[in-house]
Order: sequence, then C-alpha cells, then structure tokens
Amino acid sequence: MSKFLIVGLGNIGEEYRHTRHNIGFDVVTEFVLKQSGFFRNDRLADIAEVKWKGKTFICIKPTTYMNLSGKAFKYWMDKEKVNLDHTLTIVDELALPLEKLRLRGSGSAAGHNGLKDIELTLGTDQYPKLRFGIGNNFPKGRQVDYVLGKWQASEQAIVNQKIAKCVEIIEMFAAIGIEKTMTQVNNLIFA
Repeated sequence: MSKFLIVGLGNIGEEYRHTRHNIGFDVVTEFVLKQSGFFRNDRLADIAEVKWKGKTFICIKPTTYMNLSGKAFKYWMDKEKVNLDHTLTIVDELALPLEKLRLRGSGSAAGHNGLKDIELTLGTDQYPKLRFGIGNNFPKGRQVDYVLGKWQASEQAIVNQKIAKCVEIIEMFAAIGIEKTMTQVNNLIFA
C-alpha cells in the first residue's frame, strides 16, 4: 500500500482561521472531510489518516505556527516512513494571481516562511508543492495584513472552486504521479 504525507500550511488560532495564509489548512481539511476522516491533535500537528483507492494519506496541519512548519513535516514524514517524493505541501502564494494554482516537484521557498523552514529542516527544496494563488492586491507596506486577512466576498466563489480542485489534485498526485498531474493542473485558470 502506498503512503503519502499531505501537509497543509497555516497558523493555529481562531484569528487565523480561513485567512489567505491558512489556505493549506483549509485544503487539507476539505480533503479529509471528503474521505470521511477526522483530525486529532498529536505531536506537533493536527493529524488525520485516511484511505483512498488503496492508498493511505497522513494529513497534517502543523500546530507549530507557520515559521516552524519543518519540524512537524519532518517528524511525521520520518514517523510514518513516507518518501519525500510522496509528500505534498499546500501553501498560499502571493506571486500567483487568485485565478491560478501551481504544482511543482521542487523549487525554492520564494520568500514563504513556512517553506523556508521546511527547506532548512530537510536540507533540500526537492519536494512537491501545490501553490494556491492568493494574488497581491494590497497597498505598499500592507502585505502582512493582506496575507493574514480573510477572503473578500467577491473572491469566495473562486476560492471554493480552487479548494475543490486541490482535493482532486491530491488524489491525482497519488494516482498518476506529479508529472502527469502538473500537465493537467498548471494551465488551469479559475474564474
């Protein structure tokens, strides 16, 4: 049986719930709910184990705060004996417009503190990432407020479409691999 580690990045605490920066948590939660799973609190993360088409998914939402995500990632990858290429990290991305998703098998943290910590902890940037475009529609000097802000009502329909597509992408990633999934995903535009 194949085993996968699905890591949704975000910050714990009610004030961060459903913010742009917590989209990783929202995607992983939706995936677990679709599989009729549930989260429990465990070491360094809220964790759920679900099965789909003969595959096991260890789904985590680190409870370490975004800037220390690497600790939870490495702990659960090692504990569950998951190969690095069977991990998928879901993260918000300022450099992508809201209408886009980007799946890559490797790549830099691009300034994202959660990814920077994972890269530092693992000693590599060679692990799969699904970047959820959040756009960069904020005035100069207001990036933190924007990233930690809630979605606008006008954005919610696209966000919901993209969350549903991300759940499918997790399934595709496990079923057909990253290369084939990338070709189906990276040119999609949501409207």
